[in-house]
Formats: sequence, structure tokens, C-alpha cells
Amino acid sequence: MSDLVSIRHVKKDYQRGSERVEVLHNIDLNIPEGDFVALMGPSGSGKTTLLNMIGGLDTPTTGEIIVAGARIDQMSSNQLSDWRAANVGFIFQFYNLMPTLTAQKNVELPLLLTNLSGSERKQRAQIALQLVGLADRANHKPNELSGGQQQRVSIARAIVSDPSLLICDEPTGDLDRQSAEDVLQMLQMLNRDHGKTIVMVTHDPKAAEFARRTIHLDKGTLADGHGGFGA
Repeated sequence: MSDLVSIRHVKKDYQRGSERVEVLHNIDLNIPEGDFVALMGPSGSGKTTLLNMIGGLDTPTTGEIIVAGARIDQMSSNQLSDWRAANVGFIFQFYNLMPTLTAQKNVELPLLLTNLSGSERKQRAQIALQLVGLADRANHKPNELSGGQQQRVSIARAIVSDPSLLICDEPTGDLDRQSAEDVLQMLQMLNRDHGKTIVMVTHDPKAAEFARRTIHLDKGTLADGHGGFGA
């Protein structure tokens, strides 16, 4: 199985006043197609920075990042924007839904960047909502949905353009235990049945158990570990 993500000698520095702080130190990482990786580590370990680089939201100071066959570390911001729209779905801790739009219209949002017609966008959004078990909530606005349902809408929005990679930043951090388990089982289903490669940052060891393997970051350095599939 080929690698969807290949990271070589990546470093990331930030300037804080007169001080230069290195957040990631010489990271090497391969993520095969179809993998489900949990990224864990204490606050400040660099895991969200690494996640953002894999998703094309941030760029390394030095090093090489290849995702879905593209050298994204060499892309301009406009090129990265187009690349993200075609290849990556994002799921965040806070659902980032538009409060004035229905679930259906929220899921359609990424498709506005495509050449699809209105009826095609609607059909794709309906399929995505059906996949996450919310076909009957399509016309509900976010404030009419529970936290778990809102996160499922955000998952539907992340998969509606059929990306190969899902980037999840603490996707269960704002949910109760049962809703969190429902969301994690959904991610597991997308990985197992639909071949989505998933990279998930989490603080929760129970959430990490749903991944195929766990990678630990500490002070910007990787230490590979292994998690089970299932929980």
C-alpha cells in the first residue's frame, strides 16, 4: 500500500519577539493510504502544528511534505487553497457551522467551490447526510440539533467532496461520552468501509483506541506507538 502522506526532515520555527522557537524538530513520518492515525501529546508538543501542515493549513520552515502525490510545501497560498478543496476534509472540535443555514446548506458549502449545479450539490449533500445518519435532519438549523448531531453535520460537510484525507482536530473534545463514541464509530466506519485516510489529534486515550495506530509527539519530536483498531 502506497503512502498518502510522506514527511521528510520537517522543522517548524516561530518568531516570538526576539526569540526563535522551534516547534517541530526534524520530523519524518509516513502515513499509508487507508490508515487511521491518532496524534497524541501534551499541550505545546506540536501536534496541531503537524496536523495543520498535513492538511495544507501551515507550511514548514524546512523539509518536504508530500500528500496525495503533491509537494504541498512548495505551493503558493492559492495553490494550497485549491489543493485542500480537492483533497482534504476538515473536522474541528467546534463544529464551525453557519448558524443561519440548515444542515443541508451547511454540508453544501464546500461544493460552492466546484462547477456542480445546484441540484447536484443538493444530491451530494443528501447522500453525505444519509451516510452520517442525519437525512431526517436536513432542514434543521444548528441550534435545533444536539452537539453530537452538529458534529455529524460537520463530518458530512467534510466528506461531501469525497476527499482522500480527513483531518480531525479534537473532534470529540466538546462532546459527552456517548456522542463522542458515536462520532468515533462514524470515523472508524469512514476509514474501514470507505477507505478514508484519517489523521486525528486527540488528548483522549479512549478516542485514540478507535484509530489503527497512535503516534506520540513530545516537545516537537515523534515517538511512534501502536493502538488497536476498535474499542
